[in-house]
Amino acid sequence: MTNTTPQPMSDRGLDETTDRLKMPQYSLGQILGVWVAVTVPMGLLAWVITPWLGHRLGGRDPFIEALLLCFSVGLLWMITLVLILVRREQGSLAWPRVRDALWLRAPKDPKTGRVGDKVWWWVLPFVVLSAAVNALPIDPIGPLPRDLPKALGTDRLDHYFSGNWLGYGLVVAVVFLAPVAEELLFRGLLLPRSRRVFGRGDVVANGVLFTLYHLHQPWSMPATLIDGIVNQAYPTRRFQSTWMGLITHTAPSFLLAGALVFAVV
Repeated sequence: MTNTTPQPMSDRGLDETTDRLKMPQYSLGQILGVWVAVTVPMGLLAWVITPWLGHRLGGRDPFIEALLLCFSVGLLWMITLVLILVRREQGSLAWPRVRDALWLRAPKDPKTGRVGDKVWWWVLPFVVLSAAVNALPIDPIGPLPRDLPKALGTDRLDHYFSGNWLGYGLVVAVVFLAPVAEELLFRGLLLPRSRRVFGRGDVVANGVLFTLYHLHQPWSMPATLIDGIVNQAYPTRRFQSTWMGLITHTAPSFLLAGALVFAVV
């Protein structure tokens, strides 16, 4: 990553009426530097640290436990990196600064300028479309139990989660941390700061970077590419609100968590 530091937004940037597209811009080196800073740790945690740790843990299924712990560490690092970069850019982690720096405001209609209220309803078609994309049989089955959604209902997961509320707590943490951490970094931090480099192709570029970040679970890349561009990056950019991507990305997590509750009980 280069040493160029984007300039802080002025106090006017905290005004609801300010155009949210006027954001500090990253160079290509900075964009790729942030991508490497989250992709490499997640890859190492998944493919190197997890097997190593799995041989040193006890319990019902050390490998699954190690995998969940490593994913949790990687996702927490991602959130930490976002906060570090926002603090460096804005000089503060006060909520008004963080909110505007990460587009954590109510969605704004690009045609009417209306903010919030009925504009929130636009998230529903993207949630439905995201569910449809994730239901497509385009993702190959990954190695089990690494491919957790595909592993549900197998004897190994049934044995691990049966009465294991600690294990359930770990997987729920991962299931909900993942969309929050990933959306804050890719859609909240990178997307608004990529316009100068990628122009109108920033939505596609963001989706491609997000897909390639999934080296820790490459079998999910086909659906991730479509979902990341169409249902997360596009509505976030169009409505200038990271909440759009957060909601569409988090919705499937409720279904997965519910399935795991059923498995445990």
